[in-house]
Amino acid sequence: MIEVNSPLQLVVTGAAGALGRAVVQHFQDQGARLALVDHRMDHLLEAFPGVDNSRHVLVEADVTSAAAMSDASSVILKAFGRVDALVHIAGGFEMGEPVHALSREAWDRMMNLNAWSFVAVSQALVPSMIEAGSGSVIAVTARSAARGAAEMAAYIASKSALQRLVEASAAELAPHGIRVNSIAPSTLDTPANRTAMPDVSPDHWVSTAEAAQAVGFLVSSASAALHGQHLALGA
Repeated sequence: MIEVNSPLQLVVTGAAGALGRAVVQHFQDQGARLALVDHRMDHLLEAFPGVDNSRHVLVEADVTSAAAMSDASSVILKAFGRVDALVHIAGGFEMGEPVHALSREAWDRMMNLNAWSFVAVSQALVPSMIEAGSGSVIAVTARSAARGAAEMAAYIASKSALQRLVEASAAELAPHGIRVNSIAPSTLDTPANRTAMPDVSPDHWVSTAEAAQAVGFLVSSASAALHGQHLALGA
């Protein structure tokens, strides 16, 4: 069990991205220790210059690879001893072909990034939570996962699959004292999205700070009664 005065210890995947940086800042402000995972070490070093290596851990790993995540978890658990929460942000988005012209490559790419990656990171880190008898797992799904949309079939299907994985994992892990939930934002207000959609007003988009606060809520004891839920963010 977590000692009363011990700092919260979290793993954040996709840490170097816009939402990842906001989540990291949120928990740094709370004094947490963080294992920051991204697919490129140079992205981590650029996003977190001067990081305190005596407190935090930077890990380069491919979240779609069970073997890579197994190696990453060994590094993390050696440094931390335990993981209190896993925040799985890493994933991908792309517009695609219509269903009747959908390529297998596009389908596999979205499913690997958004659905299988959750399985790989869970395989690597959840067993230590089961052993501890506590923990929280938060994924980033999407508000759009509820319904199909033109030329977004692979993306939406992969995020819908991720939601079903979250729900199944929640049912499996609740008896072990572990909560599994997700945040499901609409459009995140990130530099990449502003560049990709210059003609769309971001007034009703979800800020990364707001999304990070929602993640913080799901990690906290205030969400102790939530299992397999998707917090819809934005309009």
